[in-house]
Parts: sequence; C-alpha cells; structure tokens
Amino acid sequence: MAYGLRQISPLDLRPSTGIGVKIPFSAKTAFQSVYTTKEQTKYNLINFLLTDRRERPFNPTFGAGLRSRLFQQITTMSMDELKQSIISQVEANFQNVKVAQIEVSGDPGRNSIKIKFSYTLINTSETDAVSIQIQNV
Repeated sequence: MAYGLRQISPLDLRPSTGIGVKIPFSAKTAFQSVYTTKEQTKYNLINFLLTDRRERPFNPTFGAGLRSRLFQQITTMSMDELKQSIISQVEANFQNVKVAQIEVSGDPGRNSIKIKFSYTLINTSETDAVSIQIQNV
C-alpha cells in the first residue's frame, strides 16, 4: 500500500526562525518576518510580478515587467500574450512553483491590469494563490 507522504522543507522545521519578510512593509519596524516557505514563496512571487526588467542592477532579467504593459493597448490578444509570458517567466525563475490556473484581465478605461493565479509548490504539493492589480495613476 502506497502512502502519500508530505515533504516538509528543512526551513519549516524551525518555526521560530524567520526566512524572509512580508510585502508590503507595514509593520512598526518596517519589516515583518515570515516563518514558512509557502508564505515566503508567495511574497517572492508578488515581488517578482511587481518588479520591472532591468530594475535590479545585478540581476537585470528578474521581473515580469508588468508596468511597461500599462502603456500598451489592452486587448484580448495582449492579455493572452501576457498570460503566457507570466507562466513561462514564473516557471523559469521559480523551479519549485507550478502555475495551476491564471486569469489576466485588463481595463483600458483605467489603464489597469488584474492578475489572479493559483500555483502548487512542487516539493510539498501545497497550493496557494496570488492576486495583484497594476494601475497607472
């Protein structure tokens, strides 16, 4: 009889040791620690989506480049292209993440793009979701 054992990251075995920080920085001390790899992966994905290419000096290919898309025409075809781009970039930059489902919608009147996607952590089979909205104000 086979058992579906759940793998646990070694970082999760020490619950009092922080492994990252939450985004946005909203604590009194600016940084609030994160204690699980599932939660830190979520914040890493949000950081990736909000970062433009060439924004990091020593890692110029990091980032989804969503803000640059706000100045392009928002059409069904451009949203499908953005969806495929996000899937390929996330899976290339986060080897432990498999995108399960993704929705990309644009509002041309407000110059905004809304992205919702769910993903699975490959090592632990845990699932989570990310939802962000980029808007030109």
